[in-house]
Amino acid sequence: MPNTIRLHRVIATRPEKVYRAFIEPDALASWLPPFGFLGTVEQLDAREGGQHRMSFRNFTTGRSHSFGGTYLELVPNERLVYTDVFDDPGLPGEITVTVEMKAVPFGTELVIQQQGVPDVIPADACYLGWQESLQKLARLVEPEINH
Repeated sequence: MPNTIRLHRVIATRPEKVYRAFIEPDALASWLPPFGFLGTVEQLDAREGGQHRMSFRNFTTGRSHSFGGTYLELVPNERLVYTDVFDDPGLPGEITVTVEMKAVPFGTELVIQQQGVPDVIPADACYLGWQESLQKLARLVEPEINH
């Protein structure tokens, strides 16, 4: 049975900045790959029906894996739903990622659900990777640099 991963964080910034970090290629490449990986965004058409493609390269081994999918729903500053499919046939199936953002008194409540994670990827590894990625996301979006 494929796994479902659920994450919840409050990030000390506005939903607009968090949303932009999910749809701007350079931003996404900077925070989504977990520690030890480099990300390259090959395609990102952030509109319903638009496609995305990205690869992660392991900095230690040089090996990479790539994935892509389709944007199913985009509600600016509130919600993103998209699919991910790995190019590797050993990682079968389609993952659906739902990202919800809501303004709260001290920032943005962020809820992420990843449904359909292949059995060959341990859930603990997903949680660890997402925790690292969300640390990097916070470091990107929390500073207010206005000059």
